[in-house]
Amino acid sequence: MHPPGADTVLCRHGDLNTKSNTVKRYMVDLLCDNLEAVLEDREVPGTLERDWDRPRVHTDPSCVHDATVAAADVFGIVSASPAITVDTDLESIRGALAATAEGTYASGTFAVDASRADKRLPFTSEDVAREGGQAIWDAVEDRFEPEVDLDDPDHTFGVEVREEAAYIFRSRRSGPGGLPLRSQAPQVALVSGGIDSPVAVYETMRRGSPVIPVYVSLGEYGGPDHEARAFETVRSLSRFAPNCDLDVYRVPGGETVAHLADTMEEGRMLSLRRFFYRVAERIAETEGASAIVTGEAIGQKSSQTAQNLGVTSRVTELPIHRPLLTWDKHDIVERAREIEPSPTRRSTPGVTGSPPTVRRRTPSTSACSRPNRRTCSSGRTRRQLPPNSCRSNRHLVSATTGLDSQLGQSPSRNVVTARSVSSPGSIQGMCP
Repeated sequence: MHPPGADTVLCRHGDLNTKSNTVKRYMVDLLCDNLEAVLEDREVPGTLERDWDRPRVHTDPSCVHDATVAAADVFGIVSASPAITVDTDLESIRGALAATAEGTYASGTFAVDASRADKRLPFTSEDVAREGGQAIWDAVEDRFEPEVDLDDPDHTFGVEVREEAAYIFRSRRSGPGGLPLRSQAPQVALVSGGIDSPVAVYETMRRGSPVIPVYVSLGEYGGPDHEARAFETVRSLSRFAPNCDLDVYRVPGGETVAHLADTMEEGRMLSLRRFFYRVAERIAETEGASAIVTGEAIGQKSSQTAQNLGVTSRVTELPIHRPLLTWDKHDIVERAREIEPSPTRRSTPGVTGSPPTVRRRTPSTSACSRPNRRTCSSGRTRRQLPPNSCRSNRHLVSATTGLDSQLGQSPSRNVVTARSVSSPGSIQGMCP
């Protein structure tokens, strides 16, 4: 709900206010750049006013809803409100509140939530609330008997009186909060066809880090639907970051999975995870990324127990960030639905529509550019991976060490080698 004739979107940020002036100025600029990119990507007309505390989008009243939705999807924005703009005198504020009440208030209780940023004005926020409340009462009392409830009103009329103008609004659309994207160093994210990894990617971007998605193809053990879901989830996340490069590294790993299935009875999954981390580490070195991101949570699977996470993490010197480490599965599913409903629909065995888009990446030091795309599809039949039955830490260590030998390197670090990779020394060789 918004006031009739609303043509401005107030954007509020949170964590940016805890920063020094220099850092805050830098982050506000990034936030505004990202907001402009989202508006342009969604073809929402408007002009962004880059205010220090309240960035504002000025748009046509017919587009104010779309502009509000777009602003509330930008990382760093806590909430966004469609508003009308009036002069800062009490008479103008009263008139705007009366007009808003006539168009949006038909029954129930109400309250006025007023704030005054410009302390030089000859009235207080309490004066605004009192005078505004009287104007609302007078505007609707001929139609019904209004009632004031300051604790839990059915209708809240918001007023922000700032130095340049006063803004009248009826609602606050919640945003993701966090920090502006690109305010932190990029991180490599391992993505799959499940719902955990896209939520982990979203949470990482929400804290300001661009992500470099990496998908390790499992060959016949994964199947085309698994790969299609992985790329579709990345595509759905790209709407939150249209000015950042979310091209996916597609790394062939089917032969390595087959080797593990044929030669190991215990520790397969842990060895496979270590292989994934090696791939991610090498790509991070090429891209200048600072960490690896996964969707793992403690105890969610046998390979994700506290002990096993320690075993797999030791394969790399890079920090492995797990945004969902302590989340319950229910919370992950709910967040996935908030981001994009489709990844949680598990009843359909495949993905309908066009084949998945596999984007060829050219390694660079920047994580933000416009993507280049090409299409690839797979029609292999899925084969069930034998179950993992690790029973002791001794078996875990020996199993992963065996894979280290098979890959042609020591357990601790560096060059990723796999039989399906044509050029072990080149990340580009991993991206067909």
